[in-house]
Amino acid sequence: MDFTKLENEIYRRCNDLLSLQKPDGTWRFCFENSVITDAYMLILLRTIEYRNEKLIREITDRILSQQSPDGLWRVYPDEEPANLSATIQAYTALLYSQQYSANNDKLIAAKDFIKVNGGLKKADLLTKVFLAMNGLYEWPDLPLDPAILFSLPLNSPINRYDISSYARAHFAPVLLMVEEKKKVRSKFTPDLSDLIEEGDEGAHMQDWVNLFSVLNIRDSYLQLKKENILSYIQNHIEPDGTLLSYSLTTIFMIYGLLSSGFKRSSKVIQNALTGLLNMFCEVDGNLHLQNSPSTTWDTSLILYTLLEAGVPMTDTRVIKGSQFLLSQQQTKYGDWTVHNPDAAPGGWGFSVGNTQHPDIDDTQAALRTITRFQPTHSLYQSSYDRGLAWLLSMQNDDGGWAAFEKNTNRYLIGSLPIKHAKDALIDPSTPDITGRTLEFLGKFHRLNQDHASIKKGVNWLFANQEQDGSWYGRWGVCYVCGTWAAVTGLMACGVNSETKKIQKAKQWLFNVQNEDGGWGESCASDNQRKYVKLNASTPSQTAWALNALTAIHRQPTLEMEKAVNWLLIQNKKASYPTGSGLPGAFYVHYHSYDHIWPLLALAHYYKTYYSV
Repeated sequence: MDFTKLENEIYRRCNDLLSLQKPDGTWRFCFENSVITDAYMLILLRTIEYRNEKLIREITDRILSQQSPDGLWRVYPDEEPANLSATIQAYTALLYSQQYSANNDKLIAAKDFIKVNGGLKKADLLTKVFLAMNGLYEWPDLPLDPAILFSLPLNSPINRYDISSYARAHFAPVLLMVEEKKKVRSKFTPDLSDLIEEGDEGAHMQDWVNLFSVLNIRDSYLQLKKENILSYIQNHIEPDGTLLSYSLTTIFMIYGLLSSGFKRSSKVIQNALTGLLNMFCEVDGNLHLQNSPSTTWDTSLILYTLLEAGVPMTDTRVIKGSQFLLSQQQTKYGDWTVHNPDAAPGGWGFSVGNTQHPDIDDTQAALRTITRFQPTHSLYQSSYDRGLAWLLSMQNDDGGWAAFEKNTNRYLIGSLPIKHAKDALIDPSTPDITGRTLEFLGKFHRLNQDHASIKKGVNWLFANQEQDGSWYGRWGVCYVCGTWAAVTGLMACGVNSETKKIQKAKQWLFNVQNEDGGWGESCASDNQRKYVKLNASTPSQTAWALNALTAIHRQPTLEMEKAVNWLLIQNKKASYPTGSGLPGAFYVHYHSYDHIWPLLALAHYYKTYYSV
C-alpha cells in the first residue's frame, strides 16, 4: 500500500469538503428521495390552484426524469417489477399537470401497468389515503372513527403515543378527514375511474380496519377528537411552517386543514406552503422536493469526518461549523417526554427547521464534534453534558436504541396484519442506531461493558445478530450498513475481536465482497429481509465495510487493501440510494455520503495502520 498516495488523497478530499462549506458554517447537500414528494407537491399545488406554471413545469420535468426506459417508475434502479405505488403517484401527478393526457405516449405503459397489477386498490396504504384525500378513491367504511386515538388517555390500553412519532405526524391530518370521508378537489382533478375495478369502493383499504378495529374504546371519548387532533397539529408546527419539518406530513396537514374549514389564504396554510417551497433543491438540473433537508445531519457527519481525517479543531471553518451545531441543540420538551418524562431536552434533529423532534442518531453524530471542544469551552461542556444525558436516557428497556422515542415498540401494533407495520407504526431498537450510539459512547466517552448501559446495549446487539453473522440496518442499505454499525460499536466498547460473533461478522463481510474490492448491496435487501447483492460496488457501502474491518484487524488484509484501492480510484458520482425510509416504498440518495464515508474509512485506515 502506497501510504503517501493515501495521505495525499485524504488531504485532497478534506480540502474538497471544506470548499463546499456555506458561509453559515453548514454543508447543504440534497436529500434526494423517490418520486412521491414531487408528485404529491404537484398535486397539492394544482388542488389549491397555485399560480406558478414555471414551477409546475419544473416539477413535471423532475417526475419525468425519474421514469424508467420501460415507461414506469421505481423507488430504486434495480427494482423488479416496477413499483406500482410510485407509478400511480407519478401517473396521477402528470395528469394533474395537464401537460399530459392518459393517452399520451409517455403514460400509456404506466396506465397499462397499473391496470394489469390490480389498479388503485393494490397501491400501498399511504398512496390510497392520499388518493382518497383528493377524491380519487373512496374512503373505507370503518367500524369506528380512528380519530378516537387522539382522544384516549395515556393510561388506556392503546393511545397515540404507542405508535411511532413519524406515523403520528402522517396520520393526524388524515384523521380529520376519514370519518366524514372528506375530499379536496379542484378543476384540475383528473378522472381515475378506469383504474378502479368495478365494485371497489374503498373496502379494500383493509389496513385501516386492521389498525383500528382492535381497539375496545368507549364512546365517551368521541366528542373531543377533532379538537385534540387540531391541537396536536398546531403544537407540532415548526417555526418554518412545516409539520415536524417533513414535506409529506406538511402536505397532508394542508389537506386536513382545508377539509376542516381553513381558508387557502389562512396564515397557517400560507406558512406551510412557504416551508415546502424552501425545501426544494436541484438534482441533475431538475427541481426536487426533499422530504426533510439533511443540513444538521450532514454538517455533524462532515465535521466529525474532517476532525478524524486530521483537520485541526482550531481551523476557523471547523469552529464555525461547531458553533452552528451548538445553535441546533434542542431546548423544547417534545413527544419523546411521554415515555421519558424525567429527562431534560438536549438532543439534535435532522433538519435546521426541526426544533422539537430530536433523534438518537443525529444526537450522537453532533456530540462527536461537541466533545472535541468541551474540555476547554464552557458552552460546549454544558452542551455536551445535556446531550449525553439525553442520549443515555433514551435507551430502551431492551438495551437498544430506537430512532426517535423510547419504548415505542408495542407488540400489538407491530404484529398487525398491515404491510410494514413494524417499520412504519412502531419505533423499535435497531442495530444501526444502537451500534452507532455505542461507538460514540465507547470511543468518545470512554465507556465499556463495566457500565450498565453499555453492557445492556452490547447484549442487545449480540442477541439480534443474524444467523449468517450480519446485522440488519433499518435506516441504511442495509445489512452492510447494520453490520458496520454493530461491529464498530461493539469494538469501541471493548469487545474482543476474537469473539465468535465478531469473527462471524468479519467472515460475512468477506463473503459478500465484490471481485473489484468493493461492496454493493441492493435496496431489495430491505424489502426481502435478506442480503441481496447489487451488480456494482458503491462508495458508501464499501467504506462501511472497510471501516468495520479496520476496527477488527490489527493488520490490514489483502481484501482490505483491495477495498482501499477501489475507493482511491473511484471518481464517479454514485446515484444509488444508501438510505431507507420505508422498505419497498421510500429510499434516499444522500448526496453527501460519497464525500463523507469514503474519507472517514480512508482516514481510519491510515490512522490505524500508518499514523502511529
